[in-house]
Amino acid sequence: MAGFVRRSDEAEHHHVDKVIKKRRCRRRVRIQLKRPENVPVVVSGTLQQLFESCKRAFNAPGTVPCDSHVQDLCRILDGMKPEDVGLSKDLHFFKPKSEIDRAPRVTSATIYKCHKFELCIFFLPETAVIPLHNHPEMTVFNKLLLGTMHIKAYDWVDPLTSDCSISHTKFLDVDGNSVRLAKLKANTTFTAPCDSSVLYPTSGGNIHEFTAITPCAVLDVIGPPYSKDDGRDCTHYQEVHALLDSEEIRKVREDGYGWLKETEIPKESEMDGIEYMGPQINNPSL
Repeated sequence: MAGFVRRSDEAEHHHVDKVIKKRRCRRRVRIQLKRPENVPVVVSGTLQQLFESCKRAFNAPGTVPCDSHVQDLCRILDGMKPEDVGLSKDLHFFKPKSEIDRAPRVTSATIYKCHKFELCIFFLPETAVIPLHNHPEMTVFNKLLLGTMHIKAYDWVDPLTSDCSISHTKFLDVDGNSVRLAKLKANTTFTAPCDSSVLYPTSGGNIHEFTAITPCAVLDVIGPPYSKDDGRDCTHYQEVHALLDSEEIRKVREDGYGWLKETEIPKESEMDGIEYMGPQINNPSL
């Protein structure tokens, strides 16, 4: 399975009693992860399956999972519920129109990370945005656990293989910035529960943007993780709408293409980190 697709699965309501706090912010983040009453933290069977499948799929740094491993990961992710990582849709954070005393800011919690892959959760308050960014040499699985989210995604156009009619896929704007042609792969709103999605190093919507219509939680499987030292630094982009007065350029936009250029790190990309305290992975060392 590749790209952005949907599938319904049931979600249950559970109480929560564990609060996790920010490590890099003075304010408390009212995001809770469930722990069964009067019971120590236990291993999540589904989360454990996901971890074991990741070990098989990402068996070496830079590995692009084969089709069978992709199908296995998607099968597990498609069946995951918020409770598998200790979340509940009854939580105040996930209620629409919650009172927020500051600009909406994305928060992340790392479940597990090694040099081969990473499991993490992103929490987006209502109207929060993870701006347009890429995943160089990475395969990424997304699973929307709670909420409604709009996803916009692009892939770069390869002039050697594309059927696009335009004669050039790069040019310089009036400020001397490089502008490059990309194919729009998704421009859709998703509501949990829905299918997982997967993007690859050069396909499936590797450059994407998330916008929270309601408060959201999304689980990411990233292989391998970002690493500036290994040449996998995150680059941000912005859509360019005011271009040269060219009928050819306007035509490709109408055909589902867009023009992107690199931009400075947007303020919206700043995130707060919190400790993950949900169900655990058994024997996580590789």
